[in-house]
Amino acid sequence: MKTFLFLGNIGAGEIVIIALVVLLLFGGKKIPELMKGLGKGVKSFKDGMNEIEKDINGGDAESK
Repeated sequence: MKTFLFLGNIGAGEIVIIALVVLLLFGGKKIPELMKGLGKGVKSFKDGMNEIEKDINGGDAESK
């Protein structure tokens, strides 16, 4: 079975190389801003999922 790109065999060396490339591309000052934006996006996604779950569960209770 084929793995998608190299994601099945990623190790510590590859992670270090990727981190160095990201550091070179964005610089040390931009990385915290990128992570902050990523964190906000994940939080927003989780909030949306919880809201949808509440709507689904609330809709089932109202129909009974």
